Order: sequence, then structure tokens, then C-alpha cells
Amino acid sequence: MREYGRRGYSRRGRGGRIERFQVAAVLLLLRERPGHGYDLLERLPELTGDERVDVGNLYRLLRTLEEQGLVRSEWDETLPGPSKRTYQLTGEGSSALDRWAAALGETRERIDLFLQRFQERR
Repeated sequence: MREYGRRGYSRRGRGGRIERFQVAAVLLLLRERPGHGYDLLERLPELTGDERVDVGNLYRLLRTLEEQGLVRSEWDETLPGPSKRTYQLTGEGSSALDRWAAALGETRERIDLFLQRFQERR
């Protein structure tokens, strides 16, 4: 079982992983282009570093993002096969992504400082 500190950083397993990063990654993918669940499922691992993304978790996340007004969806019947729900970023979602990027930039600065000091002490 994974343990987490107060801010959601994993203390065991893949240490240093920021939980909920998948939210930012999904918003970024939808800024690049609208997509349906399986499209996002294929594109997500390159951003998150995860080998496998749980389909159920992704769809729950998309539903939550839609409830929060960060994404919207509609059925697309033009794609091959059965109709697919296609998701796209809203204006609110774009603003949320901008905030994520700013926060991640600040985090990267702290991580860079940490790693620099770590290397100096070796």
C-alpha cells in the first residue's frame, strides 16, 4: 500500500510522484486537440510516465472534469465504429491548465534546487 504525505507526494513506490498530475496531463492533451477516451488513453502514458492507465479511472476523471466545467463532451457519430463521446477543453479548463503549468514550474524550480544541493553534497 502506498503512503502519502500531506501534499500528496508518494513516500513509497515511485518516490517523488505528484498525485493528480494526470488531471494536468488530460487538460493538456485536450488543449492540443479534442479526443475520446481511448484516444486519451493511448496518448496519456507519454506525459505521465505510467505504463498503463486504468480505463475506469480515466473515465471517472473525465466525468469529474466535465462536472467541474473544465471539459465538455458530445457524442461523435462520424468516427468509425460505435458513437464515441468526444471531450474538449472549455475556457475554464484552459485557465485551470495555465494554473497547473505555473504551479508545476514552481515545483520544478524547487526540485532543481534540491537536486543541485543533493549533487553538491555527494
